[in-house]
Amino acid sequence: MNLEYLWQGFAVALTGQNLLIGFIGCFIGTLVGALPAIGPINGIALLLPIAYTMGLPAESTMILLAAIYCGAEYGGRISSILLNVPGDAGAVMTAMDGYPMARQGRAGEALALSGIASFVGGILGSIGLALFAPLLAGLAIGFGPAEYFVLMMFAFATLGSMVGSYPAKTLIGCTLGLMLATVGLDATSGAYRFTFDEPELGDGIEFVVLVIGLFSISEALIILENQGRGMTVIRELGRMTARMSDIVKCTGTTLRSSLIGFVIGVLPGTGASVSSAISYTTAKRLSDTEGTFGKGDVRGLAAPEAANNATACGAFVPMLTLGVPGSGTTAVMLGALMLYNIQPGPMLLTERPEIVGGLVASLFVGNLILLALNLPLVQIFARVLTVPNWLLVPGILVLSIVGVYSTHSSVFSIFLMMSIGMVGWLLRKAGFEMAPIILGFVLGRLMEVNLRNALAISGGDPSILFSSTICNLLWVLAAAVAIVPFYLSRRSRRRKMLMATE
Repeated sequence: MNLEYLWQGFAVALTGQNLLIGFIGCFIGTLVGALPAIGPINGIALLLPIAYTMGLPAESTMILLAAIYCGAEYGGRISSILLNVPGDAGAVMTAMDGYPMARQGRAGEALALSGIASFVGGILGSIGLALFAPLLAGLAIGFGPAEYFVLMMFAFATLGSMVGSYPAKTLIGCTLGLMLATVGLDATSGAYRFTFDEPELGDGIEFVVLVIGLFSISEALIILENQGRGMTVIRELGRMTARMSDIVKCTGTTLRSSLIGFVIGVLPGTGASVSSAISYTTAKRLSDTEGTFGKGDVRGLAAPEAANNATACGAFVPMLTLGVPGSGTTAVMLGALMLYNIQPGPMLLTERPEIVGGLVASLFVGNLILLALNLPLVQIFARVLTVPNWLLVPGILVLSIVGVYSTHSSVFSIFLMMSIGMVGWLLRKAGFEMAPIILGFVLGRLMEVNLRNALAISGGDPSILFSSTICNLLWVLAAAVAIVPFYLSRRSRRRKMLMATE
């Protein structure tokens, strides 16, 4: 197996500038993850335009965003354990045993043990990414425009598993993203589409404007809406180190959950919420012989934390090698590559090995930084939970406005961002997820270009989309992953109806 790209990546990741960028990303990511409901997407959305405006090279920007992503997975456990409020969806299961441990006066132990489990999951996930990326990238030689188009269709089909039991809302969100991607100048015909005679829309809706509007602005509105909720922070952390007996007790659970998390992370459309739930239920089924899960069992704490961080690394596999986001956060990172005019997909490892290698190498370095940060500085991160909303919300709004204006130097972009944020807030109140919209927007343009190129090659004959083994395999996989969520949703509703009638 050729790992030359990885050694090249370590040369990139270990430069002084990128080490500093990785440290800053890890620190900010942990802070963002510790704030309930903020999550890695908002941290990335806020810092992406700043990094782009500063003129950072693509590999440095990706290292920064990856550090924020992994740091947020570490930080999400803090509010779960101390507040019983998950920092993000992936930390929901952490609260099951983490908060009971905190109530028992073992908050410090829970934070230390979860940090160690997160480190193991992150390192094993990074190893998996380093090994699997070249294998999948080896398929690049078989991809043409038709294969790329069907690959995009497969990516959209996987969305059914990204939002749970409402696939119809997923399809609506994806369609909305596709519609937004058509705004602006048509590169083929030269016609302006859906600009409503507004010159500022001639180049289309900018990715940064859409991401910050949908995530950061709408999140600020959600925080204001829910600011009346009362939360009690557990301030007595107790012992700040994990017991060796607890570490040994969790070893098998941590290794197994890391494997589960990585495999689920590789599957496009899944995420940490799925892997943490599966790893927790698996650990409970195999290890809960005394009925201690849910009451402060260290294995119930280690399982979701190891899975979360392994999933974050696994999600980079389809993003870097196929151009298919493995999660909502990697969908945003995929768009970041396109900001630099870099074509994501199977040829990325061959054409820009410094980006793929630098990102993979930075995950190894970043997990070491995160372990060093999270064990001694956990009390500092815990103080983030006391940040009042009157300070947090204006800070988000200021960073959003500065980020958009510094990137585009346009007042129109600020108003567009605010308008998108209002729409995003209304959609979230209606139960829609933002990730399908971003995925539809990011992949919509790629899908249109590759479809047109494929039809140009075939003289307009659509049978080219079914002319290769790769195309047919991807069609079958797309059909399978699209149908299964609908089937599971219907079966779940029938089961609930039967239970209601009994």
